[in-house]
Amino acid sequence: MDHPSPWRYADFRTLFTATTLSQLGTSVGYVAVPLIAVSALDATPGDVGILGALSTAAFLLIGLPAGAWVDRLHQRRVLIVADLVRAVLFAAIPLAWWLHALTLWELSAIVLLNGAATVFFDVGSQSILPQLVGRDGLVRANAAVVSLIAAGNAVGRGAGGALVQVLTAPVAVLAAAAGYLGSALRLTAIRVTTGPASGTPAGSAAAPLRRQIGEGVRHVVGNPELRALAFTATLSNLGTQLVNTMLPILFIRQLHFPAGVLGLFWAAGGIGLLIGSRCARPLAARLGHGRTLGLAGLWLAPAGLLVPLVGRGCWLWVAGAGWLLAMFKIGTDNVLGVSLRQRMTPDALLGRMNATFRFLLTGAFAIGAALAGLIGQLAGVQAALWVGGVLLATAFLPVYRSPVRSRRELPAEPLPSAPATRSSRPAKPVSPRP
Repeated sequence: MDHPSPWRYADFRTLFTATTLSQLGTSVGYVAVPLIAVSALDATPGDVGILGALSTAAFLLIGLPAGAWVDRLHQRRVLIVADLVRAVLFAAIPLAWWLHALTLWELSAIVLLNGAATVFFDVGSQSILPQLVGRDGLVRANAAVVSLIAAGNAVGRGAGGALVQVLTAPVAVLAAAAGYLGSALRLTAIRVTTGPASGTPAGSAAAPLRRQIGEGVRHVVGNPELRALAFTATLSNLGTQLVNTMLPILFIRQLHFPAGVLGLFWAAGGIGLLIGSRCARPLAARLGHGRTLGLAGLWLAPAGLLVPLVGRGCWLWVAGAGWLLAMFKIGTDNVLGVSLRQRMTPDALLGRMNATFRFLLTGAFAIGAALAGLIGQLAGVQAALWVGGVLLATAFLPVYRSPVRSRRELPAEPLPSAPATRSSRPAKPVSPRP
């Protein structure tokens, strides 16, 4: 069955354009911020690990309550405010640098606050999507969004490396701030009503926050398919972050590569994500959604063991190929896994379900960065890369050994919501926009 195209919805096109600009800011900042620490502030491997952990620590600190808050609020406003906060924070980095006031402590504070804003943007953007395209359009919409993020990783990180090389890292951060500002302005054009008026039952905002958070957590961990998706994605993110945190140290300080080479290596991963996200739908149509998730891991995840071989000469290409294949698998997982969990979740629980996943998945980034710094400081950069490679190679096992592997199609209806969040009236349908 061919589901309707999400492109016929004007609000989805608006969200996609805004996400393009936001992703530009994220990709450039991903390259520029650690390079500021390494090249301008003489950061050690431990410092880089702490900085990476702080960038996603907010998902551990406020990730779960953020889902309950997003379910009470209008998601469009959440997205706009989050982008404006990120624009201001990133604009402060070159300003402090020009004033000779930038320190590792200040950079760490900016990264932590930026991560808090990203919590709300990520949870809000995944929660608003079913309201814009309907549940039947989720696979195609998620394929488009994941493809965009992957393209941003490829183009944005490659461009970020080039900007750092030409303009210096602090100046390149201005491009990130401009991307976030442009995204906030574009989001003001979304017209559909979002938030409590379009699916959150009256009176649920008065429910205790702890109970609301618990409903989202139980929805995820109580279902074997959602639980397997969460564990596999968490392990993948943990391995990815262990590798990514140490790459600036390895490329710039040990291998003495220019920043542009690091940007291109990260861009190879973005290309893998892009190809994987574009192949997800046709593979799922041929093999089935669950079988695709299982077989993609079995065939491609072991390529993660090639990444720690990175070095000069042909080994750079070998590691780059392994990185591309590992990211191809993650790109496929992102489209099919996100679509499955959105289809299995009622509207009133979307924010809390997404927040539970973001707590686990992005919290793994914080733990991975801290672990990379610790291993890099005590046992060396190469040891941290090997731990990351092993995690990437084995992360597929929870999904492969779960009921997800036998699923042919996405569920026709979401799982029933908890009694405390069940609405007495159906959600207002979203009409297609020209």
